[in-house]
Amino acid sequence: KAEKFDEYLIESDITNLDEDTTKVIKAIKSVGGSVYSNNNDIQLFTDGNDFFEKMFEDIRNAKHFIHLEYFILRNDQLGNELMELITEKAHEGLDVRLVIDYLGIKQKELIEPIHEFRAAGGKFTTFHRMATVLLSPKKNNRNHRKLAIIDGDIAYCGGYNIGDEYLGKGEFGNWRDSGVRIRGGGCIPINIRFLKDWNYAYRKSTENIDMEKMFRKSMFTPYGEERMQLVSGGPDIAWKNPVRLQYLEMIRVAKRKVWIHTPYLIPTDSLVDGLLLAAASGVDVRIIIPDRPDHYFVYWNNLYFANKLMEGGVRVYHYNNGFVHSKTIVVDDFFCSVGSANMDDRSLVHNFESNAMIYSERIAKEMTEAFEKDLEFCTEYSCEEYKKRTPMMKLKISISKMFKTLS
Repeated sequence: KAEKFDEYLIESDITNLDEDTTKVIKAIKSVGGSVYSNNNDIQLFTDGNDFFEKMFEDIRNAKHFIHLEYFILRNDQLGNELMELITEKAHEGLDVRLVIDYLGIKQKELIEPIHEFRAAGGKFTTFHRMATVLLSPKKNNRNHRKLAIIDGDIAYCGGYNIGDEYLGKGEFGNWRDSGVRIRGGGCIPINIRFLKDWNYAYRKSTENIDMEKMFRKSMFTPYGEERMQLVSGGPDIAWKNPVRLQYLEMIRVAKRKVWIHTPYLIPTDSLVDGLLLAAASGVDVRIIIPDRPDHYFVYWNNLYFANKLMEGGVRVYHYNNGFVHSKTIVVDDFFCSVGSANMDDRSLVHNFESNAMIYSERIAKEMTEAFEKDLEFCTEYSCEEYKKRTPMMKLKISISKMFKTLS
């Protein structure tokens, strides 16, 4: 049962925090049960090569278990390298579990690596399988989370899936994304999130999870002073989706700036209102989006919502140096979000998502510097440019608006 995992959650004290931080922590916890942890070491990554080099190093050094939960696993160099690595660790006797969204993997292409992984003792399953996808409304509810937990005291969260394009080897060339490596108490809710998702997807009631292995004493060791919460949302609690409310709360407390990376700018009405209100009050609101589409319906919707926000004073930039897939928000040089959730209807209503909500001047400074560097490769969009769209472009945007929840 899910309740047995929650027994291992430990919340840090919040009595000495400022009023805004305390309110944000309480608000996020009230809708999503995300506990607050203040004893973490957090490392920000903005390059896929660095991200996977460190993650694979941690997997090689694993001694107890490896839990991986991703939306996409490709049959390419990176995907095969991961499968070989975790198969080797399964051979060593570690508890290795891998869950991939059903629509994010071509199992026929990976049938041999998956067979070898299972033969070595590894456990693999897909989220919302074929029967569920075709015969249920759940077909539109995808597991978009991107989480890795190694030995319980190292965790990864961000926008990176497992595929060569995340190393800049795809058709877009440079791939701009973000992720974090966490050590400390913040890993425990991430491991619990994985185990709950695993139990839901695996559906083998006979499995007995070794709780002592999953929650060893060393996992509760402080590794630093960075503060965070894991924010997880999904259609199971869509009416009060914690990720959507996290974004709203971050915008609400902003006094100076809200800087956002998102590949898909199709926000809910409440987020549009929040961003426009922030801009109207003098907050510096900036959003970086791709200048090239990976999904055309999304791209045309991006332009529509960009114009809507620009009319209210929000500044929108097109990223010209490849593809921006990063899902980040930095507010007032302190409040930070790095995770899997785009600022679109799918992430905020339909998908299962997870973000690391970080309270840190250091991480905020690094995210701000990364944003400023990205601006060097951007072209600012304008309402005047939007008005110049051709009749065909107007038609495409109108059609795309009808299908924005399916993009």
